Amino acid sequence: MLSRAAEAVYWMNRYVERVENIARFIQVNMHLNLDLSMQMDQQWAPLVQVTGDYGLFRERYGEASQENVIEFLAFDRDYPHSIVSCLSRARENARSVRQIISSETWEQINTFYLMITGVHKGLALQVPDDFFKRIAQASHTFTGIMSATMSHGEAWHFARMGTLLERADKTSRVLDVKYFILLPTVLDVGTPYDNLQWGALLRSASAFEMYRKRFGIISPSHVAEFLILDPEFPRSIHYCLIETERSLHRITGSADNAFANPAERGLGRLRAELIYSDIGEIIERGLHEFLDRFQLELNQVNNSINSTFFQLAPTGDQE
Repeated sequence: MLSRAAEAVYWMNRYVERVENIARFIQVNMHLNLDLSMQMDQQWAPLVQVTGDYGLFRERYGEASQENVIEFLAFDRDYPHSIVSCLSRARENARSVRQIISSETWEQINTFYLMITGVHKGLALQVPDDFFKRIAQASHTFTGIMSATMSHGEAWHFARMGTLLERADKTSRVLDVKYFILLPTVLDVGTPYDNLQWGALLRSASAFEMYRKRFGIISPSHVAEFLILDPEFPRSIHYCLIETERSLHRITGSADNAFANPAERGLGRLRAELIYSDIGEIIERGLHEFLDRFQLELNQVNNSINSTFFQLAPTGDQE
């Protein structure tokens, strides 16, 4: 498979997954806003903190109000990680590999793009819950159509890796924000206020129902354990790494317990660490430090994938 095509399908899926995550974060935050009485900066600023671009947001928008944050994260065409920008990049990547992806996949991403750009921003914000729910559903439809209509060969596995690595990154970031930023004071720990936020965190990862079936009562340590270490939940970090490594080995043909390039070595080492990790030890040593290191190592895996498979293709502004 040509490196240029592999890179395009990889980033196409990363961008679609990013769009879905942003939409879900905004939707959950709006619901949380109805249940809590907080200063607006406390409520909406963490959504921008997750992106790592809070300084840019403050420079351009100032106050972290609901309107400003939604404008920045959803509709700002000059911000490369907004919903409209990511979907535009996903569509352009899809256009460049139309001969590789199925026609149904192309039609869905094109329809998705037209749905977002064809809606007037003011109208969308009049019924934001419906608008962001439609974005999540369109993303799920895209993933399902791709899985059902494309052969599960190299192109599909590159696309799958893009989805899973983006998902693992965003799960780690939103969990880090909860522990490090959202809780204003230790006096709130264990209160209804705290439980509402942990519930919102689970919903932002579409994990609330599966978590309750597994653990029942909401507990911060159990939430962290579920989102980091669970090997079966599709949005947990561990599951994403398991499936990414599986796709990577299918592409290279190397044995599952071996590595043939830096990407396989880094991913295998990262996954092995999670297998033998204990949530109590992670929290005792510092969850923020653990997640911060994980994000750095995950970025290195992405860089290794780029150097191993895409280095012959121009990287452009994919990030």
